Amino acid sequence: MQLILFIEGIFALVKMRQPTSQFEFVALMASLMSVVALSIDALLPALDVIGIDIGTTNVVDNQLLITMIFLGLGIGPLLWGPLSDSIGRKPVVYMGFVLFIVASFVCVHAQSLEIMVLGRVLQGIGLSAPRTISIAIIRDLYRGDYMARIMSFVTVVFILVPIVAPTMGKFILDYYSWETIFYVQVVISLLVSAWFFKRQPETLSETNKKNLSTTVFINGFKEIIRHKITIGYTLITGFVTGSFMVYLSSSQQIFEIQYQLKETFPYIFAGLALSIGTAILLNGTLVVRFGMSKMITTSLLSFFVISVLYVILFFNTENPPITVLLTFFGLQFFSIGFLFGNLRAMAMDPVGHIAGIASAITGLISTLMAVPISIFIGRFIQGTALPIFIGFSICSALSLVILYYLKKPSLKARFTK
Repeated sequence: MQLILFIEGIFALVKMRQPTSQFEFVALMASLMSVVALSIDALLPALDVIGIDIGTTNVVDNQLLITMIFLGLGIGPLLWGPLSDSIGRKPVVYMGFVLFIVASFVCVHAQSLEIMVLGRVLQGIGLSAPRTISIAIIRDLYRGDYMARIMSFVTVVFILVPIVAPTMGKFILDYYSWETIFYVQVVISLLVSAWFFKRQPETLSETNKKNLSTTVFINGFKEIIRHKITIGYTLITGFVTGSFMVYLSSSQQIFEIQYQLKETFPYIFAGLALSIGTAILLNGTLVVRFGMSKMITTSLLSFFVISVLYVILFFNTENPPITVLLTFFGLQFFSIGFLFGNLRAMAMDPVGHIAGIASAITGLISTLMAVPISIFIGRFIQGTALPIFIGFSICSALSLVILYYLKKPSLKARFTK
């Protein structure tokens, strides 16, 4: 009898198509994004081992296994965004996961840095589908400060992955092999796909469907570049993401090699991720009260001041004690936590009627900025962590210049009243 009831419960679950609450919607969107974080962060403890197996001779080259997946994340939306505006959000998510699974097996069987980098780029292209479409789905249903609120809650769940992923990666590495990390990612992507299939309805309305053509993409691009707000906040996203990617790609090198903290690295990484998560959680409440614009301005100023202070204190010196470095990183990432969701929501707000294409183009622009920034700064991280903070300083300063330009008309209007 209990077996019959259990089977009936399974069939009832399969028949349910509509998410029953906003909580489940947030969790589902976060899960779509979380596979991206898992593919990046779970690999961090294994970078040196993978580097040895595929024959890299320079430890800095191992950073490419992190940065190049971001290149794929930037290129992929050019395909998935317009396609989702034509055939719907859901089919595109499935296509992306299929490509990701194929690319994962390319990585598993890679025998050289070049093949591994190819696999990572393809992984990024595949994962850019659920990443891009989750943002488009949120924009289909929300806008303005409430979109920023949902994005913040989504990112809070999403940030739990960087907290546990390196520990999971180290556990797998200790008891199995680095290849197993990729297999686990494949299994998780299949589970998330099944959940998405069963519970999330299509959100693209018939009125917003576009015929798939180069004309649609070109027209969408022309419309986007006419929106100063969209382009400005996309450029700021590129600078912020690029500087943060330097940390992601070099964290293993800093903590395991420079500070000799191989065993505690996953916990350090988790603690710093928690700093970002705390800020994102607070942002979900504060953004509705103060607005996205004020939150972005305050956070960027904080980001700039903290990084400049570190550069002044530790310029041309050895690394400070680990507690000092972690304090500065924690403060930096707390500031960044208020930026990610708000910047993306501000950029997307004027272009909701072409959310798929807009998400694709803005994602491409910010990623094509972020990847070269990350690779360039990462090459200087040999003996100390100072280059990261110099990069933070420069990127935040340029972001503040752009923000001033975006706010300039409103400032003029205020003084002429």
